[in-house]
Amino acid sequence: MSVPMKNGGMGKMKALVYTFLSGITTGIGAFFGALVGQISEEMISICLAIAAGAMLYIVSGELIPESNKLYKGRIGFIGNILGFIIGIIAFNVH
Repeated sequence: MSVPMKNGGMGKMKALVYTFLSGITTGIGAFFGALVGQISEEMISICLAIAAGAMLYIVSGELIPESNKLYKGRIGFIGNILGFIIGIIAFNVH
């Protein structure tokens, strides 16, 4: 995480501090997630569904359009479709 910040012109110490602060918030979120997850299996399911929806929003709204800007061919589209299909198959195999 700090390498892109440093490459973007940020100083070493500032990039290190921002990376450290990001790690702290991740740890705090994991702690509260563990507390909420102990409530019930339904609560875990709700939290995972919200997290999955957030990731789909980020991928659909940010990453896919950015990949289309970088390469104008069809291979990016085909890769996205194959990725979704493989993901669906992977989670449906028992």
